[in-house]
Amino acid sequence: MRSAPRRGSTLLAPATAPLRDGDMLAALDLGSNSFHMVVAQTVLGQLRVVDRLRETVRMAEGLDGFGGLAPDVRDRALACLSRFGQRVADIPPHRIRAVATNTVRQLRAPESFLLPAETALGHAIEVVSGREEARLVYLGVAHAQPPKDGQLRLVIDIGGGSTECIIGSGMDAIERESLQAGCVASTRRFFPNGKLSRKRWKDALTEVTAEFQQFASAYRALGWDEAIGSSGTNKAIGEICAALKLTKGAVTAEALPLLRERLLQAERIEDIDLPGLSVDRRPIIAGGLLVLEAVFAALGLQRMAVSKAALREGVLHDMLGRGGADDPRDVSVAALVQRYGIDAAQARRVEASALHLFDQVARTWALDGDDRRMLARAARLHEIGLAIAHSGYHVHGAYILENSDIAGFSQQEQRFLAALVRTHRRGIPKAAFEMIPDRLLGNARRTAALLRLAVLLHRSHDNERIPDLTLRAVAGQLALALDKRWLQARPLLRADLEGEPEDMLGLGIQLRIAAQ
Repeated sequence: MRSAPRRGSTLLAPATAPLRDGDMLAALDLGSNSFHMVVAQTVLGQLRVVDRLRETVRMAEGLDGFGGLAPDVRDRALACLSRFGQRVADIPPHRIRAVATNTVRQLRAPESFLLPAETALGHAIEVVSGREEARLVYLGVAHAQPPKDGQLRLVIDIGGGSTECIIGSGMDAIERESLQAGCVASTRRFFPNGKLSRKRWKDALTEVTAEFQQFASAYRALGWDEAIGSSGTNKAIGEICAALKLTKGAVTAEALPLLRERLLQAERIEDIDLPGLSVDRRPIIAGGLLVLEAVFAALGLQRMAVSKAALREGVLHDMLGRGGADDPRDVSVAALVQRYGIDAAQARRVEASALHLFDQVARTWALDGDDRRMLARAARLHEIGLAIAHSGYHVHGAYILENSDIAGFSQQEQRFLAALVRTHRRGIPKAAFEMIPDRLLGNARRTAALLRLAVLLHRSHDNERIPDLTLRAVAGQLALALDKRWLQARPLLRADLEGEPEDMLGLGIQLRIAAQ
């Protein structure tokens, strides 16, 4: 069995050095139907794919309707991840990113799968929301087929458990939606015993089309210049259209009814006979074709080209910006600051002090570059809850950050950020860190302690410069030294600091404060 993921291989990876020619990167997509991995090498500033791996796992088949996962499905997923882990064992951890999607999102206790999965892979696994998955899909398609300037593009990605619909311009997704309707899930839902009939198809089509109608009018109003499909279902249907000589590989509104009638000539799924359809794809093609027909009906599509790129390519390209000037997470944080009317000047003051404290203890506490960036983001957003109410604003802020669709962040990252905001003032509830993976708990609590101190020092919300302060760390202990005269002139701050050591125990940290 592989060892547990190293600290450097967690979702909070160390600062990423600039890419050099020959550097290798890997992106893994743990989909509801298949697991994919793409390995690329940097060549003259571009990414050149050097290897691809794909295994059919059908994770969505293992869902029991109560958030559990069948043991046999779990075992084949872990076996696949172990093989994938062998392939990327020699790639630096911070150049590997593994993303889990719809099936893991539906698990009642995702950590019960993620812990052994990360051990099998030897690397951390991020769980992304449906809309973040949509953003990454669009990014992959946009890089594979660069759009024209000013062109709006609709991208449809039918996965095993969900379908993502995105309208984008250039490299940016403008509208993102994710619905619980994928090829595996829809086949199980509407044809559970493998029996096919026109009545079943008609009833299912009505139901799925209605789900897409939730956003169809808004998408139609915005419009698009071209439509592109990604992932295995769309590729398979495009290949069937070509094999039947209906198109040259695209999918059209005229071709879909012909495919449906050909498919429904079979009375059972195992008897489906479509030219160009692989044996591997046959058990789930009915659900996939059903979803695609519903998309065409709801959005009024006439033609859809097919892309070779999908989520894993998007993850690969997204890695290039993370940790640098183009990190999409920082763009999202800036948008939240503006949207919720956060006091930007106060946020900057708290951020500067928090990072000053961080830099003094980072080596002793083994905090890394991405811990620093997450602390900075939490400082910028710590007052976001004031948009709801002053009373308990730290609780409101944590709720916003944990439950919003924030582009660029995985679910674990949002929970990490929410935990820092939740605990930046007042008492520390035991449940504040319960959703943080065990491997991150120590660093989450330590960065939370630094944010608490920075917020306390700037409680007055003024521009006064704080005299030099010294912070030292030893294991679970912190020693803060402040200017004596400066502190004496601030009775409210003194009172806050007197109670802070007791509150800090909720983080498992002993705090000593001295005036010098």
